[in-house]
Amino acid sequence: MKKALVQYLPEPIVTYDGGKYHLSGLGQKSIGRVRAFWANFPVLVKTYAWILSMGPDGLRNASETSIINANYVLAKLKDYYRPAYDRHCGHECVITGREYRSHGVKTLDIAKRLMDYGMHPPTIYFPHFEPYAEDTMMIEPPESESKEELDRFVDAMIMISREAKTNPELLSTAPHRTPIRRTDDVLAARRPILTYDDELRLKAELNYEEKDIDF
Repeated sequence: MKKALVQYLPEPIVTYDGGKYHLSGLGQKSIGRVRAFWANFPVLVKTYAWILSMGPDGLRNASETSIINANYVLAKLKDYYRPAYDRHCGHECVITGREYRSHGVKTLDIAKRLMDYGMHPPTIYFPHFEPYAEDTMMIEPPESESKEELDRFVDAMIMISREAKTNPELLSTAPHRTPIRRTDDVLAARRPILTYDDELRLKAELNYEEKDIDF
């Protein structure tokens, strides 16, 4: 933030008088309070309570464990999925699925196939602003995950790597074991179904029968 723009910032801002921190206003040129500021309050209370309950030793242990978990997963998978950043990581590691393009497999397919192994896919195609991090999966194993669970995830990812090379169609049509298969992402964004009436109206407009589309 450049100094010339400070006077226009939303309120309140944190100021320090040399002894204590305060919330203060900026004056008439400020754009005022942002409504979302109040929505953060429950989140901050929960975070503060968690910090107090953990204490310094607990916070350090949780941080160290999550970092160890992420580096463990990265070390186990780097021979199957090229790391976006081939170095020690913090609490999350980023691997790529771009090596499987030659087999007709996208990173999205890998994530969808992971659902067949009973696991929620990690964040994919992130960070978006990093061109060298294209086709990525950001894996963030927290301190609460056991080594057994991490190994189960690693084994599933290795198996998916083999499937991508030997049976790519299995991935491109995944998931196979979930109540709802792949949905039309574009249609879901343009015509979100938020109520039962929305569902009935969309089915009528598209002339779909119950067996033809998953909602």
